[in-house]
Amino acid sequence: MSIKKVTSEPSPSKDNELEIRKVKALEKIANSLDALTIWFEEIDKDEWSQRLQFYLAEFHKYAKPKDPTIDE
Repeated sequence: MSIKKVTSEPSPSKDNELEIRKVKALEKIANSLDALTIWFEEIDKDEWSQRLQFYLAEFHKYAKPKDPTIDE
């Protein structure tokens, strides 16, 4: 039976392997962010604007102002 020494420092090959994994992970994150950026740019902002105006109008129907000096 052989006894292996446990070292706290990783070997250079493990460091290199870890760095490669880090780079690959960062590249995947960057690709996902790029896809999200393209999606946000392609959104029909006019349609969203109308939708937001509708929901704000609905909110104002039900929300009563706390300040009595505000005209409805």
